[in-house]
Amino acid sequence: MSRHTSLLREMGLAPLWRLRASANPAEHAEAPVVGQPAESPPAPAQPAAPDLRPAVTAARPRPAAVSAAAAPAAPVQAVPDVSGLGWEALERQIRDCRACVLCERRTQAVPGVGDREADWLIVGEGPGAEEDQRGEPFVGQAGKLLDAMLAAIGLKRGQNVYIANAVKCRPPGNRTPEADEMATCQPYLERQIALIQPRIIVALGRPAAQTLLGGEVKIAAARGRLFDRNGIPVVVTYHPAYLLRNPQDKAKAWEDLCFARASIV
Repeated sequence: MSRHTSLLREMGLAPLWRLRASANPAEHAEAPVVGQPAESPPAPAQPAAPDLRPAVTAARPRPAAVSAAAAPAAPVQAVPDVSGLGWEALERQIRDCRACVLCERRTQAVPGVGDREADWLIVGEGPGAEEDQRGEPFVGQAGKLLDAMLAAIGLKRGQNVYIANAVKCRPPGNRTPEADEMATCQPYLERQIALIQPRIIVALGRPAAQTLLGGEVKIAAARGRLFDRNGIPVVVTYHPAYLLRNPQDKAKAWEDLCFARASIV
């Protein structure tokens, strides 16, 4: 069994899904205005797909709300201007940040990891428990699946790929980040994008997509469309944690990564 087939099998896609070698970026529509999908994007070159159920937009489970009496006091420090910071200063600022309530329960902030001159920027939602302990994004089971997904299209963590999150501190109970938390943390992601200047951004899940595109996003509707963010194409797909709970949608994520790769070749 080849290594490529093994990777597809780990994703739950083998032997049906195989990447065609003839992806042609000229087949794709020109990038639309910022945050808007192409009106009629041509179908990207994709492997022949089995008959799958329609895509659904899934929300990650949210724990019961914490009572006001039990909630930690909100810090008062605001995020400073980070627009002129280099990598080292930016990561120090992220690790020291106390601009929202997420800092109160974190073990450590998780700035990101990978090639700082990468063509590919992968943006997730926020650190989980294992990421909070280790200080690196996507290191648990979802991270293993992400690595397999990247390897299946010829990519590898740390090599031409940078991985970051919409928020840099773990939300309690792995809940979905609140809108104000994502807004507070957004300058850090903006600066990372400015420093990396990626050729393409892949948004994993709705919170990441909404942070990058600046509005309400439904994954089922956004899949298969090429968005433009200040001249950088953005592709939206499912978060690996969602795929672990809904393995029937792994094939759709595979389609999305093929679409992303064809868009920048």
